[in-house]
Amino acid sequence: MPVPDRADQLATYDQAQRADLWWLGVHGGAGESSLAALVPEWRGAEHGWPRQPGAGPARVVLTARSNMRGLRAAQSAATQWASGIVPHVEVLGLVIVSDAPGRLPRPLREFAQLVSGGLPRTWTVPWIDSWRLGETPTLADSPRAVRRLVDELHVILEPGAAGTVNRKESP
Repeated sequence: MPVPDRADQLATYDQAQRADLWWLGVHGGAGESSLAALVPEWRGAEHGWPRQPGAGPARVVLTARSNMRGLRAAQSAATQWASGIVPHVEVLGLVIVSDAPGRLPRPLREFAQLVSGGLPRTWTVPWIDSWRLGETPTLADSPRAVRRLVDELHVILEPGAAGTVNRKESP
């Protein structure tokens, strides 16, 4: 996999603490902070690849808005990861956060599917009015799709779980 141009790469940030999971917003407004608020042990990576202290890779879920800018940023981050230049990271998947209520237009759906093919898993978070209005996200008040995402990630993070098995390949 070719390494993306330096201008298209996310930075790497040394983190003072370890986290069970890092949310990496691949662009501003990607939902990183909202998702990080749902589980206290999971942290936002501040729009850069986390390099955490100690042994073992940082487990990361990429986040992007469902607009073309967000999906292109997700594609660039996936390419950067797949090229091997961030060996301190294990990408678990991508969360596509809806940028508007309703169904995605066909070109965005098709491009999202293309981008998703380069990652182990993809989840979609629907439009959430309360998040847009600045209310603090809570798991209890989140839509079912968000609660299901968190539940799946808890299972993936269990010791012995295969973190990067593509869900399409699972039996």
